[in-house]
Amino acid sequence: MESKGCKGDSLRPAGPCKHSVEKKTMTNPTTVIEIYPDTSEVNDYYLWSIFNFVYLNFCCLGFIALAYSLKVRDKKLLNDLNGAVEDAKTARLFNITSSALATFCIILIFIFLRYPLTDY
Repeated sequence: MESKGCKGDSLRPAGPCKHSVEKKTMTNPTTVIEIYPDTSEVNDYYLWSIFNFVYLNFCCLGFIALAYSLKVRDKKLLNDLNGAVEDAKTARLFNITSSALATFCIILIFIFLRYPLTDY
């Protein structure tokens, strides 16, 4: 194997070239990059909460869901990602519960209107 050197190796001894790059290592970096979490991925269920509050407000569950949805928006503005995710889960739970109970009550009303209890 031949040693790597500069042009004209026949005239120079086999050693490192004077134009070779020396590696310098940084021992104390001074640049700090702050990376904020992406809060756009946290869903706040705001429209669903408003719909439940206006139309399906079963036992004020729609109002509670709306309050948690607003808390999610506030925590997203403050970059509190963990708190926003927890409140989003709670808002989703109240929205599901309010929607399911209100739908069940509406179905029961239609059943009792179709088949009244006076026939029994």
